[in-house]
Amino acid sequence: MRTLVCTQPGNFEYLDGITPELKQSHAILKIRRVGICGTDLHAFEGTQPFFEYPRILGHELAAELVEFDNAPGFSVGEPVTIIPYFYCGTCIACRSGKPNCCTRIKVCGVHQDGGMVDYLAVPSYSLVHGQGLSFDELALVEPLAIGAHAVRRAGITPGEYVLVVGAGPIGLGTMQLARIAGAKVIALDVNDHRLNFCREKLGITHVINALKDNVNEALMTITGGDMPTVVMDATGNLKAINNAFSYMAHGARYVLIGLQKEAISFSHPEFHKREATLMSSRNATTADFEHVIDSMKKGLIDPKTYITHRVALEQVKDTFESWLDPSNGVIKAMVSMD
Repeated sequence: MRTLVCTQPGNFEYLDGITPELKQSHAILKIRRVGICGTDLHAFEGTQPFFEYPRILGHELAAELVEFDNAPGFSVGEPVTIIPYFYCGTCIACRSGKPNCCTRIKVCGVHQDGGMVDYLAVPSYSLVHGQGLSFDELALVEPLAIGAHAVRRAGITPGEYVLVVGAGPIGLGTMQLARIAGAKVIALDVNDHRLNFCREKLGITHVINALKDNVNEALMTITGGDMPTVVMDATGNLKAINNAFSYMAHGARYVLIGLQKEAISFSHPEFHKREATLMSSRNATTADFEHVIDSMKKGLIDPKTYITHRVALEQVKDTFESWLDPSNGVIKAMVSMD
């Protein structure tokens, strides 16, 4: 079968792979779509933590169910997506209902080979019913679920000002899920194209360009002097993460969605006097996937809005590097495996 392997930073190779055989409590998927995530881009750049090469990328997946064992309620041939965070089921996180941060987690396409293949074997527990969504829509459930999980972690209440730093795909999804939760959303980025996308496609009223605007002054004006009660970083950029500590209202919550390799730093007195809360948000859970699918079915989210670039698997090697260039306007690149 076809496989596309990231052999080392900056290099892909098309290689022949062995079609997987069915194992106990596993399923075989025919991959139909693969969404390209920031994790994939960072892996190609060589800046992704917890990563080893060679690796087959791809965890935002839509597929056709070919065969399975121990997956009651599923049918051969039905469209599915997966929750790509494979967990042990026995560690403290799993026993606490948090398999998304399992101590021995294996993320598909990160810690083990992912979906840039014709056929993929996955644990049966990871399957998610398509519920009538298209393959394009199903491939976008996972990145949107990342935002849904972060919003749930933040405990957003209606009417709060929520600042989302970073208007990439994860940040955009976070904005939409925050708005569904009733937030008054503020978008912060350095890219006018993406900020325009926030305005025109997502209807975000308040947008700030960190390179052109005085961010603190703009936030004070928007919030009537209070500052945001929730700040959410979706950049994974060290400078952006550190700067955002100054954007919090007193009593605010700061949620780190983005991930980078270095140590963050902030003023303890400033953080302390705010009685602020700092938390991370990792991956997503079944409840988050279900919330996203329900929101799609209700028309609260139009996932196709995100797809700006579309290629066949055979085009990925020659095209992938261009998606790193902000001037190309990539929001979400979608790979067709048909």
